Parts: sequence; structure tokens; C-alpha cells
Amino acid sequence: MRLAVFASLGLALSISACGDSGDTQPKTKSIQVRSAEQNALHELSPDMLKIGLRRALYDSGRTCQTVTEAGYVQEYGNLSMWTASCNSGRSYAIFVGPDGSAQVRDCAELETLRLPACKIAKPAKPAG
Repeated sequence: MRLAVFASLGLALSISACGDSGDTQPKTKSIQVRSAEQNALHELSPDMLKIGLRRALYDSGRTCQTVTEAGYVQEYGNLSMWTASCNSGRSYAIFVGPDGSAQVRDCAELETLRLPACKIAKPAKPAG
């Protein structure tokens, strides 16, 4: 009789523990929100993107005679990170904000600033 009571009690305790991970915090999803200005850069042709990023470089006081390579890097907080390489050999990171503003940093100083590297993200391959 005593064995049946302990067996029932053990079974009840083990069932009540099912699904309890001990985590009382609700799971949250990360939501990315980009402005129209940030989205517009993704829609530009490669040549127009180079022109747009070159303009951001000039507006920030940098010089770049010709942008030889340009592309999207990643999202960084609420900023879209792009990179532009110039024919002078210098490369720049351009952080575009939701208000259309741009912050420019030399790619050589990004590691010191603990910012992501200037590596163009490979575009996703279309499903097919």
C-alpha cells in the first residue's frame, strides 16, 4: 500500500514538471524596422549604389575619386552598414540611419572601435 502511494506521488511530481524549463521570462522576437531611405539603398543598381555611397563620403569630408566596389554589410543596431572601396586603396564603412543620415568611418579603424568588419554580405541565392 505504501509503495502504491509513493509511486503515485512520484508519478504526479514527474508529470507536473513536464514542460517546465525554469525560464519564467517570455520569449521575445527581434523586430527589424528600416526606413524608406534605408530600403531604397537595397533597390539601387550597382552603379547607382556606388554613386550614392560616394556622395555620402564627400558629404562627410572624405575624398574618393572612384568607388571600385560597394555593397551591403549588415544591420548594426538601427543602422544599415554599407562599405565602399575607393581606387586610392582606402575603404570606408557607411552607417545609414533611419532618418537618412550617414556616418562614415575608415574601415582600418573599425576593429579598434569594435565595429563589424567591412565585408560585403553575399546576397541570398534565389530559391529555384
